[in-house]
Amino acid sequence: MPDGQPTDMRCESPVAPHAFHHPKLWGAEPLDGGSWRFALWAPEAREVQLDLGGTREPMVRDADGFWHLTRRERAAASYEFVVDGHATPDPVARAQAGMDPLGPSRLVDPRRHAWTSEWRGRPWDEAVLYELHLGTFTSEGTFAGAMRRLPELAGLGITALEIMPVAHGPGTRGWGYDGALLAAPHPAYGTPDEMKRFVEAAQAHGIMVILDIVLNHFSPEGSDLERVAPRFFDPDNATPWGTGIAFHEPAVRSFFTDLVLGWITEYRLDGLRFDAIHEIRDPRSNPELLVEIARAVRARDFGRPIHLIAEDPRNDPWLIRDGLLTAVWDDDFHHAIHTLLTGETGDYLADFANDPMGRLERLLGHGFAWEASEVPPPEPGLPAYGLSWTAFVVHKQNHDQTGNRPDGARLLTLVEDPRAIEIVHALQLAAPFVPMLWMGEEEGERGPFHYFCDVSDDLARKVTEGREKQFGRMFGRTDFPDANDPATMEASRPFTASGSEHARHWRELTRRLLALRHERIVPLFRSGRAGPAQVVRQGRFSLSAAWPFEAGTLTAHVNLGAPPDDPPALLPANDFALGDIARDPYAFLLTVSHP
Repeated sequence: MPDGQPTDMRCESPVAPHAFHHPKLWGAEPLDGGSWRFALWAPEAREVQLDLGGTREPMVRDADGFWHLTRRERAAASYEFVVDGHATPDPVARAQAGMDPLGPSRLVDPRRHAWTSEWRGRPWDEAVLYELHLGTFTSEGTFAGAMRRLPELAGLGITALEIMPVAHGPGTRGWGYDGALLAAPHPAYGTPDEMKRFVEAAQAHGIMVILDIVLNHFSPEGSDLERVAPRFFDPDNATPWGTGIAFHEPAVRSFFTDLVLGWITEYRLDGLRFDAIHEIRDPRSNPELLVEIARAVRARDFGRPIHLIAEDPRNDPWLIRDGLLTAVWDDDFHHAIHTLLTGETGDYLADFANDPMGRLERLLGHGFAWEASEVPPPEPGLPAYGLSWTAFVVHKQNHDQTGNRPDGARLLTLVEDPRAIEIVHALQLAAPFVPMLWMGEEEGERGPFHYFCDVSDDLARKVTEGREKQFGRMFGRTDFPDANDPATMEASRPFTASGSEHARHWRELTRRLLALRHERIVPLFRSGRAGPAQVVRQGRFSLSAAWPFEAGTLTAHVNLGAPPDDPPALLPANDFALGDIARDPYAFLLTVSHP
């Protein structure tokens, strides 16, 4: 299935609605007969009222600090909680009545959405991830607009979308990592029903949908939770983005567990990517929050595989070893490639400055270029803990690596010879790891992607100062564009040359490589690993890597700056080649051989 199209996905009757409702301990939950159960945790509050359509009524406090009330109301009605005289939105609202995250919330009954198809998901070894920012992905910047690009992505061989966070935050534009209402899609992108229609459309093309979510902080603007429930936060457990969260509190744990289960259940997602899990600091709990969340997910039968991905710079994938998470972002691939091809060595790239080719060599044989000290030494040629190769998500750029640069530059614009990026593209898509493309990469996008936001002038100033301090030092320049200027977002839209020969060339290269991956390489994964990888340096900028499986061996020869010191007299038959591996400074040759 090179285009990733599953079979027998459609059904003749709508799917049972209760399969797509996860009742939460917090917030407004639909009951039978048109009633709703309202609950808010505000243990320090003296009085809490429910404002339902302009009529206020007192709520009743229980011993755990939750305030409750049950009332009949129509779906789509507006409501607010009033805590000690101050109106506040539902912290777990499924939608707002308007654009303001501090305004009234809107009742949403997830059981009312008309799902029209069944979806059994896809196994992880078929994953080819495509990271996208919904607001810049199309001119409309909406779920509805994004649907029109799905056939093209499926035709290229993309099998999974990884969508940057869509949670409702301040303003009308941003990256999404500063959410205020974490269970509500931002209305700039569309309604909950429109998001669900987008998910169903993607799955109809055989494309999984994985949502990026943030569990370690809230937006400094647009969230009222710190006033409503001060005990939700732990001032002694600060994060780089604001006040830390008191993850040891039972009500806080239920907030986040229900948040995760709600997104997966009600939006029929295929998985989640957890942002910066090293900043989910939970030293007072056993088990820690992320373990509890993952166990809750694994305890459910969703009728499809659920894939949980972590971003964790610690390079210690113990959660994968224990069967709780599926994969981890492997930033080492980017760092080695970027340092090798650009010569940039600032900040975290400094660890790759000395022999980046050697770092790449180790990664190809072990999954990471280095492992945390507490990880047991793996068997030679095997990843940490003997994990599957597909436990590592490799990328050569992403939203961070482009958007945190002053120039927002993509890798293709930072190297002198574009063939170098083609070779890395081939290695990334053909290696046994799970590849992730950043939107536009599939057609060789050269345009920038910047950090942008829509916040108050005071917060925008602090954001600029913080970025200049953090990333200006890394790149030796501080000429960042104004993140709060709408033009900065507009300049970040990809697909600037989609009709060009350059874009057609890159799309065809991507399509050929992904067809090869789906037809020849993925079947190797399913046969089982037959031994450790064999990675051999052939010169300062040349190496070969062989990964044995029961059904055959995947072998790649790569030149990333110079041909081998001792070029082979006779090259093996190949399944894919770019350039002459014996002569060209940049070349790639791939062979799938069978026993």
